[in-house]
Amino acid sequence: MSSTFGNKLKITISGTSHGPSMEMRAEGFPAGEIIDIAKLQEFMARRGAAGKRYATGRKEPDVPVFLAGVEPAGEGMLRILDAPVEVAIENTAQRSSDYDSLRDVPRPGHADFAAMMKDGKDADLRGGGRFSGRLTAPLCIAGGMAKQILSKRGIEVSAKMISVGGVSGVCSVDSATGIHQVDEAGMEAMYGQMAAAQADGDSVGGVIECVVTGLAAGSCGDALFDGLEGRISLAVFGVPAVKGIEFGNGFGCVGLRGSENNDSFYVDPADDRVKTSTNNHGGILGGIASGMPIVFRVAMKPTPSIFKEQDSVSMSGSCNVKLKIEGRHDPCIVERAVPCIEAAAAIAVLDSLLD
Repeated sequence: MSSTFGNKLKITISGTSHGPSMEMRAEGFPAGEIIDIAKLQEFMARRGAAGKRYATGRKEPDVPVFLAGVEPAGEGMLRILDAPVEVAIENTAQRSSDYDSLRDVPRPGHADFAAMMKDGKDADLRGGGRFSGRLTAPLCIAGGMAKQILSKRGIEVSAKMISVGGVSGVCSVDSATGIHQVDEAGMEAMYGQMAAAQADGDSVGGVIECVVTGLAAGSCGDALFDGLEGRISLAVFGVPAVKGIEFGNGFGCVGLRGSENNDSFYVDPADDRVKTSTNNHGGILGGIASGMPIVFRVAMKPTPSIFKEQDSVSMSGSCNVKLKIEGRHDPCIVERAVPCIEAAAAIAVLDSLLD
C-alpha cells in the first residue's frame, strides 16, 4: 500500500487535508517503551505554522489523540503496549471553499492533474487531499516517537535547512564528518529569500541536511534493496515537495578521483574504534551503517501554490485557461519540512534496527 511504510515497524497514514481527521497506525514499536507526551508535542510544534516568519495562515494545533496501543505511565507519559498504536489528529482550520474554483482546473506543480487522470471525479483535491503536506503531521507523530526510542539507545536524529532559493546559509563544513554548519547571518540570508518571494507573490525551495549519530558500525542496513540509503530515501520521499536526495558528498563525488573520494580508515586511540578520516560516504558503506554519522541532504521544490497568474486548462471544457490561486500558502515550506525529514529518517532507521 502506498500509505504504509516499513518491514518490522509498519507505519500507515490515512486521511486527507480537508477531511475531519488524519490517522496514524503503527505496528511494531517495541512494547514497554515510554513516550514523553510534552516532548512529542514540542516536536509536532516545529512542523506547525505558528511562530514561523513565513508560513501559511492555516494554523492547526495538531494535538495527537491516542486511541489504542498505549497506557498511562505517570504524569505526561505513555507506555507502548504489545498492540498496534493508533493516533488521530483533528483537522480544525479547513477552508474548503478556497478550492471550489479548482475542481476543474489543475494547479501547476501540484498532483491535481495526475490524480484527476488516475481517480477521475473521485479525487479529493481540497488542499491537496491525500497528497497534501498536512499528511506529514501524522508522519511526525510516528517519527517523534521513533526519535525518542532511538535517543534512549544513544542515537540522535537532527536536521536543518542549509540553503533557500539558491542562497546558502552555511558558514563552515566539518572536514571530518562533512556536516554543514549554519550561523545567524546564514539564517537571515535564507529568510531574506523567503521574504523576497512572498513580496513577489511567489515561492522558493531549498535544501535540508539531516544527520544521524550514534549508530554502531554494522548495526543496521544490508546490501541491495535493504540498504540504508534506499530505506531512508523511500521514507523521505513520503514528504511532499522532496525532489532529490544525496548521501555524503553525493553528486559532488562525480568530479573526484577514487583517491580523493575514498575515506581512509584509522583506529581512534580514544575509544579503540575503527573510523574514517573523512565522511564522503555519508556514514553508509554497501548499504550498511559504517559507524560514522549518516549525513544526507534533500532538495525541496518551491511551494507550487503561488499567487502569480499561471497557465492551466479546463478539464471539462478541454481548453486553455488562466489560473490565479487564492487561499493560505507558505512562500517556502523548507523550514517547516525540517522536522518531517527527521521523522522520516527516524522511522527508517528504527525499522532497520528492529529488522
